[in-house]
Amino acid sequence: MTARGSLLLLAGLAIVASPALCRPPSADDLRGDGILISRATAPIEVDGDLGDTGWDGASRVETFYETNPGDNVPPKVRTLARLAYDDRFLYVSLECDDPEPGKIRAPFAQRDVLGGDTDYGGIILDTRNDARTAILFLANPRGVQYDAVSNDGEEDSSPDFFWDAAGRITEKGWTLEIRIPFAQLRYGRKDVQTRGRLVYRNRPRDYRYQMFSAKLPRGRNCFICSENVLTGLAGLPPGGNVVAAPYVTATQETLPREDGSGSVTRPLDLEAGLDVKWTPHAGTAVDATLNPDFSQVESDTALVGVNERFALFYPEKRPFFLEGVDLLSTPISAVYTRTITAPRWGVRGTGKMNGTAWTLLVSDDRGGGSVVIPGPEGSSFADQDFPSLAIVGRVRQDFGRSFGSFLFTDREVKGGGSNRVAGPDLQWRPTEADTVAGQFLVSRSVTPNRPDLAAEWDGRTLTGHAAELWWSHSTDTVDWFGMYKDFGDDFRADLGYVPQVGYREGYAEAGYTFRPKGFFRRIRTFTEAGYEADREGSLLTQFVNAGFGADGKASSTFRFWLQTAKVRAGETPIPRDRLAWILQVSPSRFFGRIAVQGDWGEQVDYVGERQGHGGQVLLSAIVRPTNHLQLDLSGQLRLLDVAPREGEPEERLFTAYVGRLKATYTFTARSSLRLIGQYVGATYAPELYPDPGSVPEREGSFSASALVLYRLNWQSVVFLGYGDSRALSEDGGLPPAARQLFLKVSYAFQG
Repeated sequence: MTARGSLLLLAGLAIVASPALCRPPSADDLRGDGILISRATAPIEVDGDLGDTGWDGASRVETFYETNPGDNVPPKVRTLARLAYDDRFLYVSLECDDPEPGKIRAPFAQRDVLGGDTDYGGIILDTRNDARTAILFLANPRGVQYDAVSNDGEEDSSPDFFWDAAGRITEKGWTLEIRIPFAQLRYGRKDVQTRGRLVYRNRPRDYRYQMFSAKLPRGRNCFICSENVLTGLAGLPPGGNVVAAPYVTATQETLPREDGSGSVTRPLDLEAGLDVKWTPHAGTAVDATLNPDFSQVESDTALVGVNERFALFYPEKRPFFLEGVDLLSTPISAVYTRTITAPRWGVRGTGKMNGTAWTLLVSDDRGGGSVVIPGPEGSSFADQDFPSLAIVGRVRQDFGRSFGSFLFTDREVKGGGSNRVAGPDLQWRPTEADTVAGQFLVSRSVTPNRPDLAAEWDGRTLTGHAAELWWSHSTDTVDWFGMYKDFGDDFRADLGYVPQVGYREGYAEAGYTFRPKGFFRRIRTFTEAGYEADREGSLLTQFVNAGFGADGKASSTFRFWLQTAKVRAGETPIPRDRLAWILQVSPSRFFGRIAVQGDWGEQVDYVGERQGHGGQVLLSAIVRPTNHLQLDLSGQLRLLDVAPREGEPEERLFTAYVGRLKATYTFTARSSLRLIGQYVGATYAPELYPDPGSVPEREGSFSASALVLYRLNWQSVVFLGYGDSRALSEDGGLPPAARQLFLKVSYAFQG
């Protein structure tokens, strides 16, 4: 398919999806029962005690449905929810009965650390009333908060909001109270508001029981669309709220001397900055930041990168980018805000009016970090040794449950160079079972004149296109998915995550689901097939998978599949047949989760362009010795054996591994102590590589950190941390590479 053909295809789908030519089920057709909310008749104190008189006249939600493992059946336990509001807040309470209170899983934990293996509940609010996006306000019986943005089931817990929660464990179960400021919500200017909501309770026992206030039909291609309708909200605040959060940080580093004669401590580095959020009216937010602190409070979990062809993806955790985060998500990852590495300042507006959502972000980036240089068979990195101006804008227009959108990004390099990307995308839902989505982008790049950093950075001009189209069909028993991609050789998205270009790809998957009684409650058999070729039609990858997955007791998940494939390394397609698996279980309060995944069989040595044998295993576990202490353990092992010469026995080419322990002691929902230790290492056989002199026999690094945290809310915090990183020396020791002492104080003023 040519770039012009891809654009015509997307344009044709947009015409088909228009309301004038197709009338798919509307959001109102799919919603559950409605509820009329009442004003609180007296003050409500959020302390977990439901005895306040303000709850007496509150609207009651008494009907719940078990959606997992049951199919919208009456729950085994009673849940009662109440809803009320006043001039400033929305109030939600849950009264959760449990015949065995001693089995309630309610550990103390940090914010946003609520796994499916713990008891929790709360409300899911569709404040824009579009039946697609919503905010989750959930908490456990200890009052530990979890908030996230759901883009029709795709959940992102990175955004945080100001709200309060408190819970109590009782003789009959547990209770929860939630208070949400209307200033944290985005809604229209109507005097009487209608919005969607789902009240939710999670209860893990022999199975993971999930209960909602509305039926969630299996096979429906949307989640939020099944919400209840909440009416009666009147006289809500029109906006005008301002939050200003200044911060101060102090950092001191100790680094080894270049001559190896000890270490040197740098002078104390003091920084200050300011984050401001202004809501001129309830549907629009303006964010501004000056010298923002984008330091990572927690180190990224390391991944084995040995024998990988493409750059690894790490999620965004920085607050400035997270307002309306769903507007930065498109089928092609053309926006990846971690590419903006060290902003001097940033300004962003986000809003929605009459079915049109928009966002515009501008940031002055000092530079640093790396830029991904993509190719058809792999990606490389170049140092981003220059400042730039970053601009991202997107407009999305809703058409019932479908939408059309346009995205624009621009990176202007100071001193010469630019990358501009633009194009439409759409999502069309013609039935409850079908979803069609696609995107077409064009890019024009003028590379920086820095051939010392990357071969293609010699001031040349590159133009290219990228297209993606997929169709998903899902019912209670039958599902299938088809996708096509077309990326030009010279397409670049310097503000995105596009590690591969210059290829065409087709993928198809089909499955059939059984729902037996007994240990397993869901079994799905599936087959997958894919083909990837470069622009000249030469094979890059082809594969066929067949396998099955199952969900069972103790929140267990099993998935096994066999793969037969060919993968190109250099100019040669190499066979790769292997077995892959994913196993996960949440057996008890002590062992919150145990997971193992991996693959074994034929592998490809991309450096030596030959076949080998080996695989990888990833292990992780959550262990809670007490309600206050949580241990997160994870490890990854990857190894590969190859024959030095054809016909000879195979020998170990490399063994790469990661080990990580994170221990968190949570004193209260606001204060905690966290310790992290992580080792990343590898051993090699240099004589088996094409260029033995370029490969060490061993490499490794160790990092450790300690953090004391007090959090009044997500922007009023005190962090005191210490970090120590070490690199493996030739004699096998781990001499210090850097040490850091870090203090941050931030406070959010609201008005």
